[in-house]
Order: sequence, then C-alpha cells, then structure tokens
Amino acid sequence: MKTSPSSRRGRASREADRLVELAEGLAQSGSRAEDHFWESRLDGEIDALLQNNDEGSLNAALDRLADRESRAYEELADAIEGRVEHVLVRSSDGQRDVLLFAAPVLAWSRMPLPTRVLGTKITEEIRQALKAHVFADDTDVVVADYFFSPDQLPESFGETAEFRTSLMSHLSDGRLPVDTGSLNETAQFLADQRYILGVVAGPAGKALFKWQEGMVNREEVHAAWNQAVEKSLGELLPACGFEPMLPRAYYVACRDADRAARPFSISASVAFLCTTLSITPNNLVATIAGCYNRQLEEYRIGFQVADEEEVIHGIVWPLLGAEDEMSDVIEEVETVLKDSGLVRIEVLRQRMPMEYCDDCGAPLYPNTEGEMVHAELPETGEPSGAHLH
Repeated sequence: MKTSPSSRRGRASREADRLVELAEGLAQSGSRAEDHFWESRLDGEIDALLQNNDEGSLNAALDRLADRESRAYEELADAIEGRVEHVLVRSSDGQRDVLLFAAPVLAWSRMPLPTRVLGTKITEEIRQALKAHVFADDTDVVVADYFFSPDQLPESFGETAEFRTSLMSHLSDGRLPVDTGSLNETAQFLADQRYILGVVAGPAGKALFKWQEGMVNREEVHAAWNQAVEKSLGELLPACGFEPMLPRAYYVACRDADRAARPFSISASVAFLCTTLSITPNNLVATIAGCYNRQLEEYRIGFQVADEEEVIHGIVWPLLGAEDEMSDVIEEVETVLKDSGLVRIEVLRQRMPMEYCDDCGAPLYPNTEGEMVHAELPETGEPSGAHLH
C-alpha cells in the first residue's frame, strides 16, 4: 500500500529525530566505551535508511544539526559518509573491508577538458599502478572504466552507496563498465577536476593503504603514484597540464580536490593568460572581492592587463568547510597570486553582490574600480571556450 506524502514526511521526521539524538549523544560522549555505544546504534540507523533509500531523513537530520552549529553535525556527517563508502563483507577468505576510493586529477587546458571512457588498456594500467604503489599488498582493486567530471559523480548518499555496490560486484574482474548514457553533462572550465573511482578490498582490520604498513609515508606514495600514472594520464589528457592527487577514501579525496583546485585554478589562469596574450605575470593585475548573499559566499578574482580597463578573465574561489569572512582566505589568495608572479593585487573591502550575466549566466568579476563586470578576452587573444573555475 502506498503511503501519502504527509505520512512519509511524518516518518522522515521521526527518523531524523532519532539520528539527531544519537549524533548528539556521540558528540557529548566522554569515553571510548560510550563512543562505541553511540556509534554502533548510529551506524545501524544509517544502514537501515540507506537500505530503504530514505535520503530525506539523512538530509533532514544534517540540516537540523547544521542550524544548531553543533559538533554533532560533524559526527553525523562522518558517520553517514563512513557507512556509504565503507562496508564489512563476508567472503570465503573471512571478513573483508571494502572501501570506495577516488583518485582526483587537477587539469587545465585551452581546449575543453575530456570526460571519457578509460578503455581496457588504461583501466588496467591504472589498476596495476594502484596495486603497486597505493594499496597494501594483500588487497584487491576494481576501477570504474570512466574519467569522471565533478558533475558526473554520484549526487546523493544512496547513489554513492549503490555505485560502491556495483564496483564490489566486479572485484574479480578488476574493471567496472560504466553506462555513459546515464551520466550528466559536464560544465566546461579552463581548470577543473577529473576523477578515477574504484573500490579496494582487504582482510578486515588490516592495512588498506601502503602508508598504513609503516614502510613508506603518504608523500612517498603520492610521488610513486604520480610517476606511475604520468603516461596513462597523458593519454587521457592530451595538450593539458595536469596534477594527480593522492588516492584516498572517496569523500576525503573529493574534499582534498575541491580545496586544491582553488590555488591550481589561479596558477592555470596565469599560465593561460600569459601564453595567450604573450605577456609576463607582472603585466597582470588581480582584483579580489568578497561576494555576499546573506553572508560571504565566495571570493571572485578579476584579471586585467596593467593600464587596461577591461577584465579579461575571472576565477571563483568558493568558501569551503568552516571558512567565513574571519578566516585568512584573502591572505591565502594573495599568496597564491604572488607565487604565480603577480605584483599588483587589489583587494576590495566593500561587500560585493553575487552577480551573474543576464545573457550567458557567467559570474561577473571585480575590476580595480570596484565594479562587477563581464570578463572578456581581447580580440587578439584566443577564446578559451570556458570561464575559469
């Protein structure tokens, strides 16, 4: 018998109440023993909601705790992400930890960045590189046969858990074919992220990553991974600058990529503009402005050529996590701009609106006069085909 929207809403409210109660209990815990009590019950509730595809209750509980600015929000978010990306399964070899991972790649190009099927050869090359340089010896790895953009990642907790399950079913093959027809279209930016996704499985309680074994550290793993996949990524990203990031558990890898993409976009922008306009970085002027709705949402950076009025390009620097107007974000942006070779950097102290072009929807960027304007390359420059991320 189908339930009405009102009865579903009532049940979702009760489920959300229970999640909030358990998360607050965990946040207020005073011992490892009490932690285990709250965690086990919270995990059970989350598993049941994921199994029932009850995304609404999960998000409702997170929204309530976010409004309270409670530590319980972090506890609940960590618990949900943990249950989505990790599962303990029984096999003929005993219990095994199964973890969804992501290997992000930062990339930029004058041409649209590709999203594409990896192909059997490159998928296997990447899988072998992961097994040899990233994951512990006694693990199995499966890789999805697609090079994902951020727009094509699973959108919900339930979809992410289902994707992990699909990968698990292909562990023996080492490769998951991807239905490309079901993927979203990709917004094009000069600089953006791409993702290799997969699952690693190993004996329960044992190391999954090389650095857990104590023989190498994360930096050494990262360096070995970069070297091992340079050729394969070069085939996937022709005529692109790229920077592979350390493969990690899915959610933390995605957050790592979002954070690293901000300075990477500045470096890519400066390189692009200098190459396209045949100038050096000290010929560029950058203007930084904080853009607000009710509160600070992001910083926008407009680029001009010295002694010229037009904004020729722009970058959005979104706030992440707990960042706000009291954070040292402007100092970080200035440091990256200076490291990229810029000498003249203007910071607007007034609150600027989140304005977009009425015709094309692109963000407007600040100029040195304190105005929000459209970014346009001069006619002598090469069109990028996309604004900067």
